[in-house]
Amino acid sequence: MPSATRIGTILLTVTLALCGTLNQVYSQPSNPLSAQDSDPGKMGWMTGFPPPPDKLIMQPESDFFSFPKLRWTVCHIRELLPTKQVSRGIGCPIPLTYAIDDGIDAVTFTPMGAEETMTWVESLSANYTDGMLIIHKGVVVYEKYFGGLEETGKHAAMSMTKSMTGLLAEILVAEGRLDDTAEVSSIIPELTDSAFGSATVRQVMDMTTALQFSEDYADPKADIWAYSAAAGPLPKPKDYEGPNGYFEYLKTVKQDGVHGEVFGYKTINSDTLGWLISLVSGESMADLLSKRIWKEIGAEQDAYMTVDAKGTPFAGGGLSAGLRDLGRVGLLVLNGGEINGHRLFPKEVVDHIRAGGDKEAFAKAGYKTLEGGSYRSMWWIYHNLHGAFAARGVHGQTIYIDPTAEMVLVRFASFPVASNARIDPTSLPAFQAVAEYLMDK
Repeated sequence: MPSATRIGTILLTVTLALCGTLNQVYSQPSNPLSAQDSDPGKMGWMTGFPPPPDKLIMQPESDFFSFPKLRWTVCHIRELLPTKQVSRGIGCPIPLTYAIDDGIDAVTFTPMGAEETMTWVESLSANYTDGMLIIHKGVVVYEKYFGGLEETGKHAAMSMTKSMTGLLAEILVAEGRLDDTAEVSSIIPELTDSAFGSATVRQVMDMTTALQFSEDYADPKADIWAYSAAAGPLPKPKDYEGPNGYFEYLKTVKQDGVHGEVFGYKTINSDTLGWLISLVSGESMADLLSKRIWKEIGAEQDAYMTVDAKGTPFAGGGLSAGLRDLGRVGLLVLNGGEINGHRLFPKEVVDHIRAGGDKEAFAKAGYKTLEGGSYRSMWWIYHNLHGAFAARGVHGQTIYIDPTAEMVLVRFASFPVASNARIDPTSLPAFQAVAEYLMDK
């Protein structure tokens, strides 16, 4: 049986990989294999009946989110972790309209801080793209799959899950079912004595809560270790006496500072928002996402969410879904709550998100590639000339929405380094260049 230390490492790996801080656990590869050489098919991961021992990716090993195994894992989360279905229902999917534009591959741009230009197709490989979908004026103009992803597959959305959580929260606010000015403790009495108790729902939604939450992995007593142990779905060691599950852990979080002054990207805010959503709606995050979004957008595939040991869906990073279905979500948001001729929620939901959050609070966080941006309802707002905003997840996941260009771009990726600060210098200029190309057509 694995030791308590081994179990702790596994739980930490799972939790941090999905919520977006795994690069702090594993040393970042200094000279990683290229996208072509790290292709899961070429590597031979999990190939054979059974696969050779050196090609296995499985429990109870704790390295399945390390590169290059990562490239297989992001397309096979359900084979490694317990999950809950996000059902698309039993109706027929509503097909997307296609008019593929072969000229996109030749679009050029200059990466941030670079002097030489790069083509769009070159950027796909440089960013370890697994899937790319571009929709312009409601029509799919680009769709490609790489690595371990096929059109019938699903890919880990990582922290794009947070944006789905924030979207559901904004819908409930618009419907008067969730008061974003209320203190969290008025809705979740169990959090009265935690840091979240005195925060408002809006401060949780915008991650301006003041939390005593250390992510110093060199410190064995850091809060992140207790969080990961509580959140892990695997059996706890016999001597474990800490909280079990996301909700129990949230009760232990202490306050540090004044709420509302500084943006702090901490996944435990998403867990709290997921709890708030479930209480006011009477449904789990997975069930509500199914009811309000997946069953209504004409989705082709069920999605799924990882869960803790008590079956609570991971609101901060547990979603896996198909590329085209996230494109449908992007269209829904771009169109202010309408899709396929039906309105799913009030336009004010998206208006509130696009307005952005507190820029001064955001600036204090020091995101160099996102200067001038903000964070609102768990969406990243760029405040650029096109009014772009996005759902983002580590290793390159994004739903990038450009209202001016009427463009939705969805990318799944397995970039070797988790931090998007490493991929933004190539990605963001590329997205802008494609948007301008499409607008000029």
